[in-house]
Amino acid sequence: MHIVDVEGCECSQVEIEGAKGVRMQWLLDERASHAPNFAMRRFIVEPGGYTPRHSHPWEHEAYVVRGVGEVYHGSSVSSFAPDTAILIEPDEEHQFRNTGVEPLEFLCMVPNGPATER
Repeated sequence: MHIVDVEGCECSQVEIEGAKGVRMQWLLDERASHAPNFAMRRFIVEPGGYTPRHSHPWEHEAYVVRGVGEVYHGSSVSSFAPDTAILIEPDEEHQFRNTGVEPLEFLCMVPNGPATER
């Protein structure tokens, strides 16, 4: 078992082209906590902020902790609120946008390997 104090995890600005007002923390992964299969990250998106629109060959799951927003998936847009779980299919183009007035916070789980390269 590995228990992580999230407050002690570094929270860094996402500097990828196409991102605005996004910070990320690696909570559990194969490097720091020796998680054998999956990594868990926490994203914090400021009001008006968004993740880059992108796709990749692995699935990932997201769980919205607080805030509201929209997720772009393919050519569709879906709104979400706290306590929403979202599955992004492999190779599906996607982007998270904060449409609210408070920070959007969501957890994102991805498989270890190429998905966790930094």
